[in-house]
Amino acid sequence: MTSILTTERLVLREMVPADLDFVAAMLADPEVMRFYPKTYTRAEAQEWLDRQRTRYLRDGHALWLASSRFTGEPVGQIGVVRQTVKGVDHAEVGYLLARAFWGQGLATEAARACRDHALHTLGRSHVISLIRPENLPSCRVAERMGMRVVDRTPHWGFDHLVYAVSREETARSA
Repeated sequence: MTSILTTERLVLREMVPADLDFVAAMLADPEVMRFYPKTYTRAEAQEWLDRQRTRYLRDGHALWLASSRFTGEPVGQIGVVRQTVKGVDHAEVGYLLARAFWGQGLATEAARACRDHALHTLGRSHVISLIRPENLPSCRVAERMGMRVVDRTPHWGFDHLVYAVSREETARSA
């Protein structure tokens, strides 16, 4: 298993086939998936996991499994995903936590690490996050990363806010 990032409380690593039980349970939870088009069956969760693994090979990054540094327990998926918005490729910081880990600041902690990884290690000039306007918890995570709304776009058949922050903006706020 390839570890990508370590934060104060989390380790982010590439997902492996053995992560399917956790991924399937999280993607089947209606509360976790309330801002996605639907919950996922186990077979669809397998496709989701396979898609991330393909992205690791193609792009060098994708959603990673986030686990507790102290217990090894998986808490969610957080990473950098290539997204096309209005015909332009962007690096998106994405985050999805299992419900038991909401409200602890873990998404913000890992998302900041992913933002910095994309900007400084991957050399991206900016990062985005696509968030449905009614998803206020995710909007707050984006804002804590220093992002601001720069656009709106349809994504998965729903209106999404396009949050963004540039490398220069993060350097000024450091």
